[in-house]
This record gives sequence, C-alpha cells and structure tokens, in this order.
Amino acid sequence: MGKDSQLAQTAFEAGVAAFNAGDHAAAAEHFARALRADPEHAGAHQYSGGVAFHAGLYREALERFELACRLAPGRVQCHFDLAVTHWKLGEADAARRCCEKTLSLAPDLDPAHQLLAVLTLPGAIYFDLLPMIHSHLRPRTYVEIGVSKGDSITLVRPETRAIGIDPEPKVKVPLGPNTSIYATTSDDYFATHDVSADLGGLPIDLAFIDGMHEFEFALRDFINIEKRCSAQSTILVHDCYPLTRLTAERERKTLFWSGDIWRLILILRKYRPDLSVNVLATAPTGLGIVRRLDPASTALAERMQEIVDEHLALDYSVLDADKAGMLALYPNDWDRIKTLLS
Repeated sequence: MGKDSQLAQTAFEAGVAAFNAGDHAAAAEHFARALRADPEHAGAHQYSGGVAFHAGLYREALERFELACRLAPGRVQCHFDLAVTHWKLGEADAARRCCEKTLSLAPDLDPAHQLLAVLTLPGAIYFDLLPMIHSHLRPRTYVEIGVSKGDSITLVRPETRAIGIDPEPKVKVPLGPNTSIYATTSDDYFATHDVSADLGGLPIDLAFIDGMHEFEFALRDFINIEKRCSAQSTILVHDCYPLTRLTAERERKTLFWSGDIWRLILILRKYRPDLSVNVLATAPTGLGIVRRLDPASTALAERMQEIVDEHLALDYSVLDADKAGMLALYPNDWDRIKTLLS
C-alpha cells in the first residue's frame, strides 16, 4: 500500500487537536491512522511518543521519540522530548547528551538549560538550601545584594536584622519585621552608609551576593562585605558554576545566564588561600560558600585592577582541564554541607 501524505497530515492534525484538548485516547487513534498512511511521518511518531509519555510508558515513548529524531534530525522538540524521557528513566548520561544536542540546535531553549542544570548538579536546588543555611547558622544579621522580587530575602528568620540592596527592587512579597530594602547600587550603598549602624552595631553574620553577573562587581561586593564581617561570618555567592560557555558570557545572550562569576572563585582561591572557598553542586549554577573571613585583609583591594585585568584575559576554556576542581565543587549533601558551616 502506497503512502498517502494528505490523509496522514489530516489525521495528524486531528490528533494534535485531540492531544491539546487532553483526549489522549482519541489522539492515539488519529496518530495511528496517520502512521498507517505514512509510516515516516515524524510528527505523528513524536506525538505518539507524547501520548505514551503521558501514560507513563516511557520506553515506548523513547522508541517513538528516537524514530522521530531520525526522521527529522533538525526538529528541536524531538531531541528535548528524548532528553526528558531519558531523565524520567533515570538515564542521566543519555539525557545530558540529548540536552546538549537540543541546545546545539536551539541555544536559547530555557527548559533544556534547566534540565541540563538538574542533570549536572543533582539534589536540592540552591533556593531550597538557603533556608536550611539560615536555620543552621541562625545569623543575627544578613545582607543580600540583588534582591529582585524578594524571594530569597523572605527566607530570613524573623529575628534576623536583614538588609537588601538592589537599584531596582521589585519586591511584591511581605518582608520580615527586621528587613530593610535600599534601592541603590551596592557600590553606592557601601560608600554612603554606616553598615554597622544599619545592623544595630553588629557585624554581617551572613551575606548573599546575587547581583550583577560580571565578576568585578561581585569582587567589589565581596571586599565591601568581608571588611564588615567577623571571622565567624559566612558569605554566599550565587552563579559560581557555569553550565556552558554561552551561558557564562559577560554579555547576556541567553535567558538562562550565570555570567562570569566563576572568575571570582578563581580569584579567591589564588589570592586568598587563607579563605575556605567551596562551590556547592546545586542547580542551577552552583552556590559559593566562603568562610574563615578576615575583615582586616587588604590583599584583594590593594591589587584590584591588576586582578580584574588578569582574569578578564582568561578564556572560558581555562576550565576545560578540570572545571570541578578549579571551582572547588563540593557535594550537594546537607550533612556534608553542615561541616562547611561549622
């Protein structure tokens, strides 16, 4: 029996309509009819895989998606569907390869970046670790740079005196009774405010740097925060473990973006060997934990421009040899994380 492309396409379109309406049984019948008319209809194979996936039949879905990818190798969604299905089956390496293929075809596909992040850095995501860190450390004071919508600063304990700094805060959630937001840049805040006075005469016990995605800003924030800390304080730094070269660019080119904060970790490890510097392997892009602070240190401030120039010249490929080692990647295991905070 010959191929009937018109009949196949008509059945396929009916199947898509049924699938989108949530009638997967009817959709399956339409797709089966489409494939009888044209066994090489990539869309029908892909949507048949979608029906199987929604039914929890992941092996069957995988076969359909693989066939669709062979028939239409440039179809982005096919490769991403394969990645998600491998992930559901617990096949992390295969899922990662499919994510990478997806991103080679569609570099700005955010869901593919998000899945790749979970595959690369499994376990609790950073936002779930933050309240655990607050609860464990019970800081008297907290400073957050880069408040945005206020999601992370709302995690502070009610008794903690907290300061949020952001030039354009968009906070729409209730804040704690001891939380203040300063609508300014972090450079301006530290230059014009008596931080100790704003914190009731106390040092900064815990800080979270999550502002600009260019490392020199984070470096200045680190310097300004450390001099107002104590030796027992902790500084957290977001976006320290880049996922890909493209998402680690200084100029934003993708929705998923960590910038070049990874350079800050290299700087701290090279120029401040006295510090305890680790990056938690937590999605989406790692969370730095810096301890053993020295408020009296001037090692970074005195050589600031030299250090910035040196690290601007580094290409991302410098990480190729041993990214996890160079960035001090630390297991995403709470019992082990607590040892870093002791």
